Amino acid sequence: MSKVLLALTSAALIALSGCASQQAGQTTSASQAAISADAQSALAAAQADVKEAKAKNALWTTADNALKAAEAAAAKGDSATVLKQAKLASDQAKKGLAQLSYPMLKVGD
Repeated sequence: MSKVLLALTSAALIALSGCASQQAGQTTSASQAAISADAQSALAAAQADVKEAKAKNALWTTADNALKAAEAAAAKGDSATVLKQAKLASDQAKKGLAQLSYPMLKVGD
């Protein structure tokens, strides 16, 4: 009996978490629809650049913070701030990736 109850409880939790994530995705899309097309494309590019930098362990905290600020501005419908912060996030992420090709600094002999 306890195994059946555990299975039902688990199934219910999984179903509820699926609904919650689906609802959150719809909220994000609706709020981003309020920003301009330029801001949406800049935000998408920044997200891709930050994701790439993070995957290669080259993500700077300034890029991550700028992306979070851009996403928060998108939720508020502030296109100007989204553009500014998304461009900063992309720039910082690209610089972090470029830093990977710098030669190693050798100190001493």
